[in-house]
Amino acid sequence: MPALPAFAHAVTERTRTLNTRLCVGLDPRADAYRDTAHLRLHTLDVLEATAPFAACVKPQLAFFEALGLPGFTLLEEVCALARTLGLPVILDGKRGDIGSTAEAYAHAWLGGPHAGDALTVNPFLGFATLTPFVAAARANGGGIFVLVKTSNPDQADVQGSGISERVAVEVARLNAEEEEGEFASVGAVVGATHPRDLATFRALMPRALLLLPGLGAQGAAAADLAPAFHAGGTGALASASRGVQYASGLDVAASVTAAKRFRDELNAVL
Repeated sequence: MPALPAFAHAVTERTRTLNTRLCVGLDPRADAYRDTAHLRLHTLDVLEATAPFAACVKPQLAFFEALGLPGFTLLEEVCALARTLGLPVILDGKRGDIGSTAEAYAHAWLGGPHAGDALTVNPFLGFATLTPFVAAARANGGGIFVLVKTSNPDQADVQGSGISERVAVEVARLNAEEEEGEFASVGAVVGATHPRDLATFRALMPRALLLLPGLGAQGAAAADLAPAFHAGGTGALASASRGVQYASGLDVAASVTAAKRFRDELNAVL
């Protein structure tokens, strides 16, 4: 079998080795802490403590950006610690733009000093906006996750009437450009809050890793997510953020318990 892109390989190997499909989201909310130093310590503690139960980690860029320069410094620390722990990093930035601006975003988040291993990308400015992100992911052995059907309740305003399915077809087309293998570098975001649609999107994008946000605080249940996975339990990552980081206030032990519970619930349905 041809080699997987580095990001897809790392996530898939971690899934198989540690038997986990959980993506731990980090949403460091400034109003939950005494100060930036407190936020930094808790965020890094949660990352390190929950790593044994996670296939990857997903920092939400908005919360780091809101902190200004200290937030970017912390983001670099988070990425460095994650790599020390063997955790692939998905930056949740939902970037998307045209021409040179898209190229700049792709360089910043897939190849620059703040880069992750993968990035969430917004396709709704048109499919041409994906081109720089796909190129940067392939050049760096990384990945992108294209928004297909997001977890928020009002997504149907712009993702209904077959639009999500059209985006899924484009994801599959992009992956068909790559050497045949288990998974390709272009993944898709499909909300765990849409369990009845998971089988459809799995079939439309057989070589895409699916990122399933919404587990926990948004109400999605692990028991409903089996159709997103391939046989053997690979191909999808279920993401929980608030439900892990703030499982019981700022209690890191509670975060560990929550991460383990989500991992075990996902494994139970597979």
